[in-house]
Amino acid sequence: MEINFNKKLILVTGGAGFIGSNIVFYIQNNFPNAKIVVFDCFRNETTLPNGNLRSFGHFQNLKGYKGDIICGDLINESDLNKLSKYKFDFIFHHAAISDTRVYDQELVIKTNVNSFYPIINQALRDNSTLIYASSAATYGSLPSPNSIGNEAPENPYGYSKYAMDQIALKALNENPNFKIFGLRFFNVYGEREFFKAKTSSMIIQLGHQLLSGAKPKLFEKSENIYRDFVYIDDVIQANINACFATQGGIFNVGSGIARSFKDIVDILQYELGTSYDIEYIRNPYIDYQFHTEADISLSRDMLGYTPLFSLEQGIKKYINEIKSTFQKLV
Repeated sequence: MEINFNKKLILVTGGAGFIGSNIVFYIQNNFPNAKIVVFDCFRNETTLPNGNLRSFGHFQNLKGYKGDIICGDLINESDLNKLSKYKFDFIFHHAAISDTRVYDQELVIKTNVNSFYPIINQALRDNSTLIYASSAATYGSLPSPNSIGNEAPENPYGYSKYAMDQIALKALNENPNFKIFGLRFFNVYGEREFFKAKTSSMIIQLGHQLLSGAKPKLFEKSENIYRDFVYIDDVIQANINACFATQGGIFNVGSGIARSFKDIVDILQYELGTSYDIEYIRNPYIDYQFHTEADISLSRDMLGYTPLFSLEQGIKKYINEIKSTFQKLV
């Protein structure tokens, strides 16, 4: 079963970012008669206290895009009001402060949580299907496999996504026919993440280290650190599948298999033909997830979600972009 997006009006917030831009081009390439609206604040070099950019939206992620663009900020009411002139069939809400190392609670909650209410209200008014980005950060350091209903966020970002999930579930309880889907993304990697810079996946960061001729750097005791890495194409699959699912809710989106950072290094070295020794460094983070693994049973049953890419397959498909983006650094 597949949604036909042709002649549908679709909003993608954060559409100039990593996941958002991939959704934009999936729809544009496969459904040329769809009408897409991108809402994104785009990067303006404003930095957060940790030195990272406040926004990772970049025009180069949208090169070739043919639809409407609204440059706007989630915390600006007048910007959000610009959406009210549309009547959307589908809303993919991926705009957020996604940096897990931002500890300005006021900024994170205002941006991620406060703005969620008008997005929900628009979806209810328009009778839209609403798919939004939640996160595995809601699980904190709980033992894996990570399952819906067992959450313990440990930083403002994780809490903001947990709060969004509670708002979504309340809206669903009050409106049982509301098609709202919170997708808890695990460690996503793949094409168009380059402009996330220091917050991009360790896969592209380690790939660039190897291409520079440097030893790959991992935290000490990395043999005990496992994460659920999920390739961008599987994430897009989950977003699209949610559009024709019948029952809203919260769903994990991962590979369902935890892998080590050393696995990443080994796969990258095989693909790049390198053989550097690993350099181990101190882990400076206290609130650090040492083991994540998505329980995707509910996603399989309710969304028909089946990951298609192993870590090896995902990196192999991604390797050419890792190489090409490295050329932008040198």
